[in-house]
Amino acid sequence: MSSEFPHIAEQLDRVRRGYADGVVRAIGDRETQLRQLRRFLVEREDDLTSALHSDLGKSSFEAYSTEIGFTIKEIDLALGEIRRWTKPRKTKLPFHLKPGAAEIVQEPLGTVLIIAPWNYPLQLLLAPLVPALAAGNTAILKPSEIAPATAAVVERLLPDYLDGRAVQVVTGGVPETTRLLEERFDHVFYTGNGTVGRVVMRAAAEHLTPVTLELGGKSPAIVAADARLDVAARRIAWGKWVNAGQTCVAPDYVLVEESVISPLLTALGHAIDEFYGEDPMSSDDYGRIVSDRHFDRLTGLLDADGGTVAIGGRSDRSERYLAPTVVTDVDTDGPLMSEEIFGPILPVIPVPSIDAAIEFVNFRPKPLALYVFTERDAVTEKVIGHTSSGGVTVNHTLLHLAVADLPFGGVGESGMGGYHGEHGFDVFSHAKPVLHRRTRPDPGIAYPPYGGLKAKLLRKLL
Repeated sequence: MSSEFPHIAEQLDRVRRGYADGVVRAIGDRETQLRQLRRFLVEREDDLTSALHSDLGKSSFEAYSTEIGFTIKEIDLALGEIRRWTKPRKTKLPFHLKPGAAEIVQEPLGTVLIIAPWNYPLQLLLAPLVPALAAGNTAILKPSEIAPATAAVVERLLPDYLDGRAVQVVTGGVPETTRLLEERFDHVFYTGNGTVGRVVMRAAAEHLTPVTLELGGKSPAIVAADARLDVAARRIAWGKWVNAGQTCVAPDYVLVEESVISPLLTALGHAIDEFYGEDPMSSDDYGRIVSDRHFDRLTGLLDADGGTVAIGGRSDRSERYLAPTVVTDVDTDGPLMSEEIFGPILPVIPVPSIDAAIEFVNFRPKPLALYVFTERDAVTEKVIGHTSSGGVTVNHTLLHLAVADLPFGGVGESGMGGYHGEHGFDVFSHAKPVLHRRTRPDPGIAYPPYGGLKAKLLRKLL
């Protein structure tokens, strides 16, 4: 192992010892840590909101609704359900194994690593921590260095609330993350892009460590000719331009039946004006691109594509501002359609039919999310039944994430494993099967030698 970053070795040793000492083994201790995490979010809301504004230009409402409040909701659910989640589940025994009893016992995995991205740098760091603690694990948190203000606030303030034997925060960049990945963890939970996801998975494979990969991909919105276009436009606009488009499940592009492309574009323009005014740059509700590098990447995509900017397009590098932008006449094999945009640029592509839209989606890697807008159940059923994606919302965007009983995660190149609510608890637990047998009776028929009548009876029982 690398001798660099001795503080990381010390932090790892502390949480490993914490797990061995059972610091969060008892349910009451887990509940205490969850309540303390909630206190952190409530009492330090102003510090966190300020940091999120510094990193991403988030308004206080958006910071609360998409990061702080979202995580509090996960904590409240866990606190209300943890005793049920951790209760052993009885199962039936086959006749030939009676008398006895069988149950499934949920046990913690051990010490886990949670690596967060920069786009929701608080929620995607702490929301996975909630089920990790609920399941009885200790954890190393690695916030994103690309959201430095949020990382600094978490590193400085979270230790005032959580037991350092249960949770440690490791900040830094690629070298620190690489150092962490050299270590053996009992689970690695990574949210980010597929390129780094492959690095994480290769590193975890060295120790046969299970992984959860929450990745991304080009999530399509399909708009049928019968859709309520004003509603569809508002909901696509909301899902696309919240956090300035830097959302893993944001609509990445729109496939619209060609007969209604013109009114949909008009409705999208109205929705942008309604949400952000004629000058979104001056709107308190419109965010900024996280860094100069990502700003240059996005404007480079716009310049390289050669499509028509139908709405928006204005940018200011000094402010890391890129307006809500809609592009038509897109080259479907060009730059905008070859990688996840992860920004406020929305290609709108006409298709002759819903079947053509389905074929378009299926020709590409499986997306993290898919959205379909239609008033016909038959269209909804066809799209859901003939496409594969991490999740689906019908006649809206993003909202399947808000349903605690639905697992959130990807499929194929958009990720593996799902969490939120009890599904997150299951990710960070081992469902251990336990069989109890009595010492009496102990019939000799169960043991060799086998033959004759004994073999016939056993074959019948089995």
